[in-house]
Amino acid sequence: MGMFESEKEVSVLSSVYGEENLAKEQARYEHLATKFKECFGEGEVDFFSAPGRTEILGNHTDHNHGKVLTASIAMDTIAAARKNGTSLVHVISEGYKAITIDLENLDSECKCKGTLSLLIGMFECAIKKGYKVEGFDAYITTEVIGAAGVSSSASFEMLICAIMNYFSNEGKIDYVEYAKIGQYAEHEYWLKQSGLLDQMACAVGGVIAIDFKEEMPKVEKVEFGYDKLGYDLIIVNTGKGHADLSADYSSVPNEMKKVAQFFGKEVCAEVTEQQVIDNIQEVRAFAGDRSVMRALHFFAEQKRVDTAVKAIKEEDYETFLSCITKSGNSSWKWLQNCYVPGSEEQGITSALALTELFIKEKGCGACRVHGGGFAGTIQAFVPLDMLDEFKTKIENVLGENMCHVLSIRPVGGYELK
Repeated sequence: MGMFESEKEVSVLSSVYGEENLAKEQARYEHLATKFKECFGEGEVDFFSAPGRTEILGNHTDHNHGKVLTASIAMDTIAAARKNGTSLVHVISEGYKAITIDLENLDSECKCKGTLSLLIGMFECAIKKGYKVEGFDAYITTEVIGAAGVSSSASFEMLICAIMNYFSNEGKIDYVEYAKIGQYAEHEYWLKQSGLLDQMACAVGGVIAIDFKEEMPKVEKVEFGYDKLGYDLIIVNTGKGHADLSADYSSVPNEMKKVAQFFGKEVCAEVTEQQVIDNIQEVRAFAGDRSVMRALHFFAEQKRVDTAVKAIKEEDYETFLSCITKSGNSSWKWLQNCYVPGSEEQGITSALALTELFIKEKGCGACRVHGGGFAGTIQAFVPLDMLDEFKTKIENVLGENMCHVLSIRPVGGYELK
């Protein structure tokens, strides 16, 4: 019997990926095991997995302690790993240069250098929080599409957290801590002011509603699948990545927080919409017009998350899709994260315009910007029987393989056992 063919292994892979994908995933993990052996030699190996995520509602709200509706997806990052008994961490991500980090000599000056900086930041944060970090070897490969708004970086971060937790902390690191470790690394070592949405979605798994208002985010599992809608959820990649857009992303939370500062608060979750409206002229003078518009988007998006969760529970999918459309309009007009100001590149707005024309022609569906915005992806809800037609029309303009159908994965980041 080969690897991943025992009754227990088949059961684990089937529960995570579905029986219909069993053969594909068996081959994928076999490849992972073979590459680990080639790089690090014989011996016992453990396997880990963490999914990507899709944001359903709550565009740019988490960083101001707001509400989101999100889901893990059936695209994941996987690792073969084992402890090596030293202070060194060796990480090989397939297709990239190998990384070695000495846990006893972390380079705190190593900023904005991709995966190396991210790993140093995560290890530093874990140690500061009192967790144990020991040397390990890991070979990693991923199906999470980079620069496509499905959080390839957060998937990687949660995978590393799962490895640290299993090898050195007896499972004592909870999912909120996973997310904060990833966020710390992005803040301090990528200089990117991200919220906790991406990490929480990848860590917890399934469809979840999260309220970030309190120090300990409130997480509610929501039973939902796109098949219930009779729609496919499609991520449309517009072809431009996010590598040079950290300043644009950071402007969103910073400007929202500027509005809160007018009232002596830190984030918009501590302020009400009515307060802003009642003091609109003074707030505009203090924070600027775009800051005010972004704050108004925050308040409206909070209500939409609540409305959408209620609609899902009541199987009122017309209202749910209406929330998606309203969120998209608000992101475009109020939040203003569908293109970079002054840039001639407007892939997001072009993709949205084409999708809206298709939806208007067919009389059904919804679309919105997906994730951080400015460049990257949009999401489109398209009836099952119209998928092929939609893909043909969009890809004739944007290029082949730009449309990806997403399905929800039931579990987050963990060790396969």
